[in-house]
Amino acid sequence: MRRAALLSVLLLAVLAVPFGAAADSPPPGATAKCRDGSYSYSQHHSGTCSHHGGVAAWLDGSATAGGGKTAAPTTVAIGKTVLLAPRTRSDGCVRSARPDRRCSPGAYYTVLCSPGFHTGSVRHVTQAEKFAVEREYGMTPKLYGRTIEIDHIVSLELGGSNDIANLYPERGSGTANYHVKDKLENAVAALVCSGKLSLRAAQRAIASNWETLYLRVFRLAATRA
Repeated sequence: MRRAALLSVLLLAVLAVPFGAAADSPPPGATAKCRDGSYSYSQHHSGTCSHHGGVAAWLDGSATAGGGKTAAPTTVAIGKTVLLAPRTRSDGCVRSARPDRRCSPGAYYTVLCSPGFHTGSVRHVTQAEKFAVEREYGMTPKLYGRTIEIDHIVSLELGGSNDIANLYPERGSGTANYHVKDKLENAVAALVCSGKLSLRAAQRAIASNWETLYLRVFRLAATRA
């Protein structure tokens, strides 16, 4: 009787090892683990896990100086949210290439110019918050895939806040889409971090009219990615 019980315990212990190891191992080719437990296979960091709560951990080794092992996710002190203007409405917001300032005036934390900084370190917009933005803009709250993105008005690269005042639905195709704005965000962050443009000027310009800022930075209209 005791022998049978001991064999049962040993069998359970043996079976537990491979199943547990498989559950903790990322799938082949995954470059990041998202905060909702899913995996991303993106080959660049911009926008990775944007629809899954942000990046919980990078799996591509980019956070290290060459040791081959990915460092633990970095915790970034982001401070309090500062609105660029009062938020006066929370419904009946008007959709366009630019956010409705009454609902989405823009908000920021602080700029982060560290070489190891990834937007996934500070990105945290829940699906519930995305649905709330969609409702404010008169949309049916649901998953729209790549057709729209609940985007940050002041980008995370410029210290943008995850507060709803800094979010709006941005289209994924046509002119002035979120792919085009992503290109601008990276370029403006580089200007700020190099000292060629002040942080506050960049934040206010991208929140006020990002298409005009795109024209100033790239000398052409924001018509393509």
